[in-house]
Amino acid sequence: MDQPKFVLSASEAESMAQSLGLPSVLHLLPTLVQPAQSLARPPISNYHVGAVGLGSDGRVFIGVNLEFPGLPLNQSVHAEQFLLTNLAVHGCPQLLSLAVSAAPCGHCRQFLQELRESSSLQILITSSEPLPEKTLPFKPLSEFLTNPFGPSDLLDKESPLLLELHNNGLSLIVSEHDISKKLGNLCNGDCKKSDLDGNFNVLNNGFGEELEKNEALLRKRALEAANNSHAPYSGCPSGVALMDSEGKVYKGSYVESAAYNPSLGPVQAALAVYIAGGGGGYERIVAAALVEKEGAKVSQEDAARLLLKRVSAKCQFKVFHCCSIENGY
Repeated sequence: MDQPKFVLSASEAESMAQSLGLPSVLHLLPTLVQPAQSLARPPISNYHVGAVGLGSDGRVFIGVNLEFPGLPLNQSVHAEQFLLTNLAVHGCPQLLSLAVSAAPCGHCRQFLQELRESSSLQILITSSEPLPEKTLPFKPLSEFLTNPFGPSDLLDKESPLLLELHNNGLSLIVSEHDISKKLGNLCNGDCKKSDLDGNFNVLNNGFGEELEKNEALLRKRALEAANNSHAPYSGCPSGVALMDSEGKVYKGSYVESAAYNPSLGPVQAALAVYIAGGGGGYERIVAAALVEKEGAKVSQEDAARLLLKRVSAKCQFKVFHCCSIENGY
């Protein structure tokens, strides 16, 4: 069975549009919404949402909603949040147009405000009415969210927004204990070769050097995610890196909203990247690392630990602290 694709290159999108006899890639977006819905994971509501976006570089991106049984509903990932995370991790600087299976909720309309020139973002709701063959009824975000409150109310014009390049200038704090220890912490001192599907030996192969190597890789990727985190309102950037049983790493950055509540946690972002990268079932996630500032006003540690425990009980979780290179806090 072919692995679902969450990103189409510009050439792939153009070719697909032509093969379907569509006048443009823009017309391709609504045709992909229903297939995208089938990739959603909403075990609580059973309400599948698919979002398909056209990036400024011509690529087409997919987003779906995710829900996690046993956790508060605000831990869920909305399809629009998944979509923007997908663009961010693939380095696409701007979202031009978005086709979605249902009207964006207020939560997502607010989250989309974190984009530069968000009011001009074109949105098409595929479930509202039969779509015409030629002129598609895209509407700007400004029609969905009037009198908005967003970054312009809190930030200066030079501040980087969502999808724009961030460099939070963070460096890891390494203690003498971290330097002196010989074994990595991913196995908690109990290294075994048994695993979920025969591949867990990439982490637990009994060799301390390999364990240290894997932990160092997770730490590095989580720091990269924290440095790319969009957290201008709290000043508390953070990032998470996940490792699956094959040793593949997926990283996600914390993204804040000017309205606070629609903010997306770093574990949720990393899980979206995991799914978009073909990671499969959550139980295949065997290790995770969180990087955040020590003593931060907004800490992700407890929420991250709770979510990871629910989705993959055997996942080994480590927290590493960082500070600003420039000012040392």
